[in-house]
Amino acid sequence: MSTVDMKSALLAEAETLVRTVGYTAFSYADLSERVGIRKASIHHHFPTKEALGNALIDAYLVRFTVELERLSDRRLDTRGKLAAYGEFFAGGLRDGLMPLCGALAAGSADLPVSMQKRVERFFKTHLAWLEKELRAGLARGDVRPDLKPDRAAVLMLSTLQGASLVAWALKDAGAIKAPLRDIVESLTV
Repeated sequence: MSTVDMKSALLAEAETLVRTVGYTAFSYADLSERVGIRKASIHHHFPTKEALGNALIDAYLVRFTVELERLSDRRLDTRGKLAAYGEFFAGGLRDGLMPLCGALAAGSADLPVSMQKRVERFFKTHLAWLEKELRAGLARGDVRPDLKPDRAAVLMLSTLQGASLVAWALKDAGAIKAPLRDIVESLTV
């Protein structure tokens, strides 16, 4: 396996571990077992777990930003875009995974400062995209005219993150559907 392929495999497995057991709950030994290489080989690619965590967040944020841009480019009204955005959360839950930013934020106090800053940037990316789409919806007239986009963005993200935690605890990915529908309906006309 090439160096690039091995790094990708390590990041993919690390992401799954973070989204299922949390950042602090897995070790390089766990990652070594899942990928089938020695721990020393992992250290060759990622000298520290912090370096691995930072690379994981950075790579995920690049992929997520591309997905948000694609969603922005789709010919949907605000209701459709917000529902599709909510599917990012629901889709992961159906696969048995917590949203990455939520899983990391839940253990934020135990993260290195460099990772805490990346998690903050991750949430700000969510909020900036939501606020932009809600402002566009205001201009088109397909969101409530009294809506404050910055506050509505926080409400939307908070609802989805909270619903994700509830769905995760209940082991019922469908538990996110009603809150998603309700929040989208409450923001749009």
